[in-house]
Amino acid sequence: MNAAAQSAARVASPVSGENIVRVYVWEWPVRIAHWVIFLSIVVLSFTGYYLYDPFIISRGHDAFVMGTMRFIHEVTGFTFIAAFLLRLYWFFKGNRWARWRQFLLVDPEQWRGARNMLRYYLFLRRQPESRVGHNPLAGATYATIYTFIFIEVLTGLALFNHVRHSAVLGFFIGWLPSLIGIQYLREIHFLIMFILVAFFVHHIYSAWLMSIEERSGLMGSIFSGYKNLPADFLAADPASRHEREFPIVGPGWAYWRHRGKTHGQKSTAAGSRSGTSGR
Repeated sequence: MNAAAQSAARVASPVSGENIVRVYVWEWPVRIAHWVIFLSIVVLSFTGYYLYDPFIISRGHDAFVMGTMRFIHEVTGFTFIAAFLLRLYWFFKGNRWARWRQFLLVDPEQWRGARNMLRYYLFLRRQPESRVGHNPLAGATYATIYTFIFIEVLTGLALFNHVRHSAVLGFFIGWLPSLIGIQYLREIHFLIMFILVAFFVHHIYSAWLMSIEERSGLMGSIFSGYKNLPADFLAADPASRHEREFPIVGPGWAYWRHRGKTHGQKSTAAGSRSGTSGR
């Protein structure tokens, strides 16, 4: 097997190595934006559906459920926009796994990885096309979802300005209702909500599946930011082509657990890091 084939094999199977290191993959802005966007979508979906079809009947003269729902929807919407802007900014300031290059199929290697991952989901391939960060198919899917989020933000601001008639907001978004009727904007805004909810369901399934397949601590990494990966797999990751240094902290718990089972003793932290010197 030549060097290129060995590199591809390492990328395809992150659990093949023994020298496990702890890698800081998801930086704190990525994690904060991820959870704020997730929680915002939950609140916006609930309140937005109520605005579309009120399903709570108010009792008493002081009840103002529709106004309360609208207020919560608007405040959460601006929180959602802030988290989205943070994530857009981090496309250019983040580490190699957060930058825009990982979300677009810009070279043949990424197209190959996306095809292999699609074949895995169609049960035509036994092993997933794993990466340290997002695999190419997941990255392209995220790019599509971010596009839908951008449309959702534009239509939401247009609907908000239709009620508020803000001169400043109208300057930036006033062109949209003149291009697309306000009722169509409402329908687009409402339908994209279902696309985001459907993606949320698939996202949970695929993340759980990859966590089981890769055994890298994927599910926990969105809380801590760290994954446990073989050093040779990290060195072979295609994203490393654009950076020189690896943000490695040291051997993770998976390393000690593996060494304890196979050798009956623990290796030193210095020895576990030695596999990264050949990058």
